[in-house]
Amino acid sequence: MKLRFLADNASHGRAKRCEMRIQLMKKLLGILLIGVAFLASTARAADEPVKAINFQFTDIGGKAIQLSDFKGKWVLVNFWAPWCPLCWVEVPTLNELNKRHDFVVIGVGLDYGPDEGVVGETARRHNIEFHAVIAGGARRNPDSPFRQVGPVDFYPTSYLYDPNGEIVMFIPGQVRMSRIIAFMDEHKKKNSQFADGKGGAQPSPIKEVTYSKPGSPSSPKATPASKKGARTVTY
Repeated sequence: MKLRFLADNASHGRAKRCEMRIQLMKKLLGILLIGVAFLASTARAADEPVKAINFQFTDIGGKAIQLSDFKGKWVLVNFWAPWCPLCWVEVPTLNELNKRHDFVVIGVGLDYGPDEGVVGETARRHNIEFHAVIAGGARRNPDSPFRQVGPVDFYPTSYLYDPNGEIVMFIPGQVRMSRIIAFMDEHKKKNSQFADGKGGAQPSPIKEVTYSKPGSPSSPKATPASKKGARTVTY
């Protein structure tokens, strides 16, 4: 009787393990199918028109600027704060990048609510030679810069747009010119629209870009560039 009981237990254990294996195989198959579907949708998305938010800012001089103003150029949107020492370390690099004929830098002073006069004076004191934008405490405003470009979790944070208006690089931390230039050169090699010209990332024929207006109910929500897939680089 005891032997029969042990045999029944062993048989039951084998059946249970077999059932568990079947369930595991079903889960793995489901994950595999989801992955295939995701890759297929990504392949389709690559052929669709680019939808970029045509951000609209106002610089400290009162001049309105938007992404479409710089079509055909590389655009670096750099978020900084008055109390951020690392932000000022990278200013000379940003000034040099901004001197390139194919490159534009836009610095956005963003914080939880400093006086706009303080932000503007800080920008002037550190000899910023590129576009300086004051965002103040506009984090909850749907038209605020970080909602039009992408999340900002710490300072400095930068987003790089290629000449077609696509975010192609997310830079958490200090901007380093050597990496930017190397990326531009590599990007030019990989994309046929950059085949003309010599040197790093020269202007080239630009494909059509479909922009959405900031704050529009139909506008896509700004997401970190690092989630845009293989075309976006984070360093």
